[in-house]
Parts: sequence; C-alpha cells; structure tokens
Amino acid sequence: MKNLPQILRAAAADVVEAAPSRRSFLKGAAGAGGALVIGAVVPLGAMAARPTPALMGPPDPRPNVFVRVAPDSSVTVLVKHLDKGQGIMTGLTTIVAEELDADWAQMRGEFAPADSKLYANHAFGMQGTGGSTAIFNSWDELRMAGAAARAMLVEAAAAEWKVPAGEISVAKGVISHQKSGKSGPFGPFATAASKLPVPASVKLKDKAQYTLIGNETLHRLDHISKTDGSAIFAMDIRRPGQVTAVLARAPRFGATVKSVDDKAARAIPGVLEVLSLPIGVAVVAKNSWIAIKGREALKITWDDSQAEKRGTDQILADYRELAKKPGAVATAKGDTAAAIKGAAKVIEAEYSFPYLAHAPMEPLNAVVELTEDGGAEFWAGSQFQGVEQRVAAGILGTTPDKIKINTVWAGGSFGRRATPTADYMAETVIIAKALAAKGKKAPVHLVWTREDDIKGGRYRPLVLHKLRAGLDAKGNIVGWEQRIVTQSFMTGTVFEAFAIKNGVDSSATEGAADLAYKVANLSVDMHITKSPVTTLWWRSVGHTHTAYAKEAFIDELAAAAGKDAVAYRLGLLEEHPRLRGVLKLAAEKAGWGKPLAAGPAGSKRGRGVAVHESFSSYVAHVAEVTINADGKVKVDRVVVAVDCGIAVNPNVIKAQIEGGTGWGIGHALRDAITLTDGIVDQANFDTFEPLRYSDMPALEVHIVDSAERPTGVGEPGVPGAAPAVANAIAAAGGKRLYDLPFSKAGIV
Repeated sequence: MKNLPQILRAAAADVVEAAPSRRSFLKGAAGAGGALVIGAVVPLGAMAARPTPALMGPPDPRPNVFVRVAPDSSVTVLVKHLDKGQGIMTGLTTIVAEELDADWAQMRGEFAPADSKLYANHAFGMQGTGGSTAIFNSWDELRMAGAAARAMLVEAAAAEWKVPAGEISVAKGVISHQKSGKSGPFGPFATAASKLPVPASVKLKDKAQYTLIGNETLHRLDHISKTDGSAIFAMDIRRPGQVTAVLARAPRFGATVKSVDDKAARAIPGVLEVLSLPIGVAVVAKNSWIAIKGREALKITWDDSQAEKRGTDQILADYRELAKKPGAVATAKGDTAAAIKGAAKVIEAEYSFPYLAHAPMEPLNAVVELTEDGGAEFWAGSQFQGVEQRVAAGILGTTPDKIKINTVWAGGSFGRRATPTADYMAETVIIAKALAAKGKKAPVHLVWTREDDIKGGRYRPLVLHKLRAGLDAKGNIVGWEQRIVTQSFMTGTVFEAFAIKNGVDSSATEGAADLAYKVANLSVDMHITKSPVTTLWWRSVGHTHTAYAKEAFIDELAAAAGKDAVAYRLGLLEEHPRLRGVLKLAAEKAGWGKPLAAGPAGSKRGRGVAVHESFSSYVAHVAEVTINADGKVKVDRVVVAVDCGIAVNPNVIKAQIEGGTGWGIGHALRDAITLTDGIVDQANFDTFEPLRYSDMPALEVHIVDSAERPTGVGEPGVPGAAPAVANAIAAAGGKRLYDLPFSKAGIV
C-alpha cells in the first residue's frame, strides 16, 4: 500500500515526542555488562516526496539502540519489526553484519522493546510493521549502526595494540593488524569500545564490497528454533497463575448482547468466571478446552437491530446499483467520455472480489498481566506496538509508557495482527481488567479458535470494479474509465481523516488511480459503502483487486487489438523502465512466444502474463496452465521476475515471492467469505480452503540485479499471480474470469 506510510505518520504524529537536536547524532553508546551497545539514526527522507529517499530516519537524529557486541563476541541486533515468518529478523541482522564485517555464525537477533520514541518505523512515525517497509526503512540506520560499532571496535583494538587505527582490518569477525601480526575477535575489545565516543560520521560500504548482503548461502536465524520447536510464540507463554479466556462474539456483525444465561457454563468444573462485556461474553477458565466448553454452554440472546442482515448476493446487487452512478473522483485526466464515445471499439468488463479472511496459521492470541503501577505487560506477536500501547493505556486509564509489550514470534499475519483498534490486544486487557474488578486478578491468555478467526471479520473487503475502454482502429487505448465500489477499513478509525480525501480511499484505488500504462484519457472514481462487517488491509492491500482488474482488462484489450499480450504492455510502459525490465525478464525466462508442450489427450494449454508495481517493488508473473478434457484447470508453472532494489537475502526474497504467488493463486482458486442473512458461511479450513500442495505450480523466481535502495517483498508477489493465471486460462481457450474465486466458474 503505497500511501500507508504517509497515513500512519500523520495519524501517529502524537505517538513520538519531539526528538533531541542533531548534536545527538549517533550517540547512545553505553557500557552494559561489558558489551558495546550502539544505535544509529539518519535524517528522514519524506516517502511522500520520494518513493526511494536517499536517507530514511527520524526528523532529528537521536539514539536508537540496535546493536550489542558481547564479551563472548556474539553480536545481537535488536529488531524493531515483527517477524511473522517473512524472515525480517534475518534480513535486518544481515545489514548490520555486513557493515560490521562480522562472521554470520556470531550474529543473533532479538525483538526490540515496544518504544515508539526509540524504535519507530520511520515510514509510519510509530513502532509497527507493515506495508513491506521493514528493510526499506531500516536500511540506513542499521548500516550506520554496524559501521559505527566496527569503527569503535577498531579504535579500541588500536589503543590496546598501540597501532594506527587506519592499519587495522576487520573480516569475518576478526580484527587484525597485519604489520604486528596481532589479531582477535570482537569480544575482548567490547568493554573498551563501549567507553569510546560514538563517531560523528561513518563510511559505508559500496555494493561491490558486500560479502553478506546478496549472499545466498546464509541460513535464516530462526531455522533451527522453528525446526526443533524452541521458538516462542504467544501460544507458548505460561505465566504464574495464568488463566485462559475465550470470547463469544455475535454471529452477525453489528449485533450486541441482549441477555445471557450463564448458569450451565458456570457449572462446568474449571470455569472461573463469565463476564458480560461490550465486546461479547468472555468465559475465563483454567485452560482453553474448559473455556471453549464453557462458551458452548452459554445461552445468549443477541440484539440484531443494528446488525448486517444482508447476504453476499444482496450486497453485490447493491454495489452494482451504486456502480451505475459516478463516484468520488480519484483520477481525471483528459476527456475520457469523449474519447470512448469516438473510439472504433469499446470494451466493457465488471469484476467482483469476495471478502477474504487472513487465516494465519497461529490464530490471534495474547497474554496480558496487569502490573502494580496501573499498567500492563503483554506477550504477543505484536505488529503495531505503537497503536497497541496507546489503546491498552486508554483502557486502563494510564500512559503508553506503562504498557510493556514483549514481542514474540508470530505464526503469520498477512495484515491481521495490525489493526487500528488493536482489537485482540484490547480484548485481552478488557477481560483482564474486568476479571481484576471481580477480585480475581490473574494473567489472562485470550485465545481465538480457528472458527473465531474465520468468522471474526477484519476481512479483505468485498469489491466491485466496473471498467470501460475505447480503442482506435489500430488497437491503441484512447480512453480508460474505471469505477470501484467497496468498503473502507479506514472509516471510523484514527486514520480516516488522513486516508480518505474527498470521498476517495487511496488504499482502495492504489494500482488503479496511478495506472502505469500510458493512457491519455483516464478516469477512475469510487463509491465507499458502509456495513457492520469489519474489514482490514490484507496482504498487498488494494493491489489485491486493482492489479487483477487492471491486468485482466489490459489482456482483454490486447486480444481485442489483435496484439501480443507482452508486446502490448511493453508499448504502454515506455515511461516505466523497471516495470519493462521485469516484464522482459519474466517473458524471456518463461519462453514467451515459444510453443508449449502438449498436455494430456483432450487438454488445452496456455500462457498468461501480468506485471505490477506495489510497495515500490516491481514484479512480473508468467503463468502456464492446462485445461483438461473435463474442463478443470491445473496451474502448471509460474515464472516470476522481481526488482526490489539491492537483494539483501536472495533466498528470503525468493521464498517471499514464492509464498506470495502461492497465496495469490490459492485465494483466487476457491476462497471466499460469504454471508447468508448476515451470518458467515465459512468456519474452518474445510470451508475456507488454503492452497493445497497439489495446487502449487512449479515456480521460478528471478531477481533483477540492482543497485537501487532495497524495497519490500512481503506483499508484491501477490497482486500479479491471480491475473496471470486468469489470462493463461483465457489464452488456452477458457472463459475470461470476472468473478472471483475461480471455483464460481466450475473450473477448479
């Protein structure tokens, strides 16, 4: 979501107090148990002004502590972002290790404390992870932290050996002086180095000098702990006297509790308390099984007077009525109506996209313990620490500094753990507070079941796109008109004033309003709808639907013009060299234009392409599919090219692009959250089916060699996957797919 950083910075302006003066630049070295502890910060380059700023950091330099060099020579990098499986612990540690000239075996990673004054995401203005910004926003400060730590270790060694610092070299964690033959690891110099002043400036490496960045042989820092089970997730936390809570939430969004009969629940051995709260009815018990059985025994009457009672078909019908009228203008260039009216050929299409759940493998859960000073301590896979601290503080009537958050590993998120209302963290502290008011104060572990998660909302919104384009006699696009109808998950949040301007939510129009294809006459507008159904950003946000609509439609235009799909796109991307670059690379590696091998008897095969920019990264997909004799589709192969600037960890990048591609294909094939009379039809992985191993195509990922600043890869692999497959199906002689998921067409 390209505009997410600006939105969050504006909304979170009061999270971080004014920073100290520039004189504090790179200060913050301090002795801690004989360790060298250092932080680095850099001036802020405004993302709004430049998508790839020269420097990224707070507006005024201030000490942010990132690196600990211990007497045993181990180096620990404090990572301010949540690693929810995307490998950011490894990526950020690599940046420090490179400038430090450390050996990879001595590197460690640790989650930083929750503190937006020290650990703000500079793209947001508060601590948090999202928008594929982790590497992008930490690149400068972590390089400088590593370089500063190296310089201080060298100076300490030079003083002890009584040699000029300029004659000392560092390689693979060893400090050496060639003339005297002296050498040693970092550890013996850590204490002395910690007492030195932090250098006012540091020299950073050129790309040609990198030995760790771009190295494909580095193992992930979490590979052993996640294999042997020693990695700690929130589900693993056990505090003394800890109790477990589950929450009964309304079956219909917007409903409230009317009455509760909890007699049967309280009679179950091990149920400790039943709490009727504004957020639902909480059952607190000795363990999760008892809590769930207690919840099943509740008899709740719900007030549905303000609830969503429509089914999916009715919601879509309402969207289609709205789409008949002009909406709030997101982009208006030229005279689109006149251009289309005078076109030689007019093509129209409508695309619908369902609600989608995030369904992370580890359902939402958190542990909270109320503290004696009126605050609280959390253990959670915390993604928006800056928001969560403030929300919890508001619930408890205290200040954010009294809310301690211990960030632990998270088993996936895809956007779900980052909510403007800190929903599941807020639920946990509300229950703990209510329990304490009953005289039963205890650490509370709130657990969402899989059914809670699937039925619990915060979905990728249901969206309708209506497109119309005119072609001249040569097949050139003379006008492009696009209308989007959807909910805004910014509505009613602290971000609304910054995200929605003149009736346009840019998180819903991104990838459409800023259409990369060269079109002289372009019109994009939107209608924002309202519903009690809760929605949220979902991996790649608005690009999940705008990329599909754009790439499926441009493919149809190319066909109508009688042009090759790749050549047609290249002709419209003359002003976007990096998009052209990935498109050419993917097409070349896929063998575009060469005949596909024959499939099984009676089958048809085809290739499709899609190219898209999101989160300042550029990705092209080429998919190959087979339509079998029975009409069923199999995705055989996908070739992906990605340009994300300097590739910090190529293997992690490939894994994220592979995962994003599979994620995009899997949800396009058969996933949808549907409503019947306002009640969600799906409940678990039997009805909201994840991508199966049998569905996964052979995948190739090709990374463009680049000297540009590194950008994100957690999300950009998603948008182009589904339209590339859809276009391949059409190329194989199948129908064009306008309504997702594909299973609605009976082909999977």
